[in-house]
Amino acid sequence: MSTATKPNHIGRKISRIRELKDMKQEALAQALGTNQQAVSIMENSETIEEEKLVEVAKALGVTVEAIKNFSEEGVFNYFNTFNETVSGSNFGPQSTCNFNPLDKVIELYERLIQAEKELVQAEREKVELLKGK
Repeated sequence: MSTATKPNHIGRKISRIRELKDMKQEALAQALGTNQQAVSIMENSETIEEEKLVEVAKALGVTVEAIKNFSEEGVFNYFNTFNETVSGSNFGPQSTCNFNPLDKVIELYERLIQAEKELVQAEREKVELLKGK
């Protein structure tokens, strides 16, 4: 198995999100205050320091969780669902899409992560209340 196909290869996830956002390595490098070669090395790295990941997420306009939880399968599932919805509706082949579906995928991941965070916080609050009784 090559490292690029490992499900938790953070560098590859960064690379795919960057590509989905139609961003070149040079643009990401500039946002990070580094050079294209450093971005290339990072994208080939299986793991990345948390501090660096925070910087990269900010530069890509996504959350750290969105990067960590990104999967090709999720993108394909989203498009399959999107295509089924479009073909089963009143949209014809000439219909135009007024938004970037890839942005919607990332937005969906971020909303999912936020919902999970809120659920965890609610559970923590319940535990604290129970401890106090």
